[in-house]
Amino acid sequence: MKHWIIAAALMAASPGLGIAAHATEAVQLPDWLHGAWTETRDNGGWADEFWTPARGGIMIGAARMGGPEGLIMFEHTRIVRDDRGRLVFIAQPRGAPPSEFPMVAMGEAMLEFANPAHDYPQRIRYWREGRELRARTSLMDGSKAMEWRYRPMGARPD
Repeated sequence: MKHWIIAAALMAASPGLGIAAHATEAVQLPDWLHGAWTETRDNGGWADEFWTPARGGIMIGAARMGGPEGLIMFEHTRIVRDDRGRLVFIAQPRGAPPSEFPMVAMGEAMLEFANPAHDYPQRIRYWREGRELRARTSLMDGSKAMEWRYRPMGARPD
């Protein structure tokens, strides 16, 4: 009983620790996101996205998009837990300084991140539909939406 009281007192004295511990238990990294994903469009455009499995409290991602003429853009990404225990998507397009997007919604196989202060995108959403990985970026109000419909890399289209 004495140890329980001491632990409770320590948790109360360190509210950040209590929140992080609770959030760590409640919100797991989205392991359903890991894999190598690709999309090919009718106009010759393509997009690839790669996510490592969750390990060590982080998922590391990379993306590249291009067309018939070659690479158009690339991005380094990661999903981590911040010091308050929230999941945060961090993006570095073309090697730019990192931009953070805290998680605002989560479902069984869906995650949405948002940063209203960012120029574009302000919302980033990932979800699974069967074997496909779907992604959407937009402004906060949903305008200027861009979507991707990825299939596992190496899989034949249906």
